[in-house]
Amino acid sequence: MKTILNLIWLVLCGLWLCLGYLVAGLVLCITIIGIPFGVAAFRIGVYALWPFGYHAVDRPDAGAGSLVGNVLWLLLAGWWLALGHIVTGVLLCLTIIGIPFGIANFKLIPLSLMPLGKEIVPTDEPFGYR
Repeated sequence: MKTILNLIWLVLCGLWLCLGYLVAGLVLCITIIGIPFGVAAFRIGVYALWPFGYHAVDRPDAGAGSLVGNVLWLLLAGWWLALGHIVTGVLLCLTIIGIPFGIANFKLIPLSLMPLGKEIVPTDEPFGYR
């Protein structure tokens, strides 16, 4: 079931989300200061490509640098990324078929708000919801 949902997600919105995050990551990696944020954008992009069966968890070795970076990310980019995922998730949940995809968009909100100090890991739960 996860594979079917991922394939439908990929066609409908996953590819576009992934491309957007990858372009943003490339732009961020142009400067040395932006590299950690670019890597975070790449991580979100890969997760947005294939979200069912995976979830984001806190890395235990993340330190104060991740906290400072997350505050900067939240102020500069995180809030509008999260807002986009909220609006898209609500619109998808208006249809019965779109509910799993709306929930997948809601899963991306915490990661789009504060991506530093996180990693994407597989889940054993039925639809990848956590």
